[in-house]
Amino acid sequence: MTVPRLLITPGEPAGIGPDITIRIAQQAWPAELVVVADPALLEERAQQIGLPLRLSECDTEQIITPHQPGNLKIIPVELNAISQAGKLNPEHAKYVIQTLEKAASLCQQKKANAMVTGPVHKGVLNQAGIPFIGHTEFFANYCHVPQTVMLFVVNNLKIALATTHLPLSQVSSAITKTRLQTVLTVLQSEIQKWFHLSSPRILVCGLNPHAGENGYLGREEIDIITPVIEELRQQQYHITGPLPADTIFTPKYLQQADVVLAMYHDQALPLVKYLGFGNAVNVTLGLPFLRTSVDHGTAVDIAGTQSVDPSSMAAAVELAINSI
Repeated sequence: MTVPRLLITPGEPAGIGPDITIRIAQQAWPAELVVVADPALLEERAQQIGLPLRLSECDTEQIITPHQPGNLKIIPVELNAISQAGKLNPEHAKYVIQTLEKAASLCQQKKANAMVTGPVHKGVLNQAGIPFIGHTEFFANYCHVPQTVMLFVVNNLKIALATTHLPLSQVSSAITKTRLQTVLTVLQSEIQKWFHLSSPRILVCGLNPHAGENGYLGREEIDIITPVIEELRQQQYHITGPLPADTIFTPKYLQQADVVLAMYHDQALPLVKYLGFGNAVNVTLGLPFLRTSVDHGTAVDIAGTQSVDPSSMAAAVELAINSI
């Protein structure tokens, strides 16, 4: 069996990204884990949290070997300012972007099989003058991909988003026939590819309360969502909807589905966080490579302490290994 190579970007150096990277390195994995980061940062953080860490520089041309506990292969990217756990610094922004670009470039070159990302601090990046909405949008732009889809996996539930980081006031105008058709096309093909489902069953949420109540509470379901669903059904897509978002996540419907498509961020994320905060995985669909990520933020206040839980990072690594 071929051993896959996963690239890990720890994200914000002052947050818990380095901690969770070091913690998952303490167990064996049936893949080669390669961190794209500053070696001194990881060594200092490992010492701070009292865990062993042996770094060795990765040669992407050499044979891939399974991860051994306490070790990490590394592709060095040097910090341009001293980092301290718990203390944010806008000077770290350039470094964070460099790690993301390096990892994405290597994945595009087929030097790695997938990427696993730790949390970044969007506020720090934007404060440093780097426009940053999220990883999903960043990688879509970097890879020149017209449409990506954000997917969350928690327990046995998969929830995708038709729109991502938009103000609620802009969601309705963003949901066009073209966008929705493209999102569903990407969702279908990527679920087939990464989750090995030949004919995924897709449930689609309505946008409005009660899925529009036959037009009395909004016409997006009638004018946009339903026509797109009917057109894709004619292409042998297994799609049901639009269904009211307040009932679509009940067992009656979920047992009929492989994935649910929500119309906007906070239609889906409260359920994801409720079901498995700290254990869910964020997946970017539509890139030239697989990208998985933690479901939490930088947690700067507990960086460098014994309170850090690496469960979401471990779940992201496991999902990547099982998908490729």
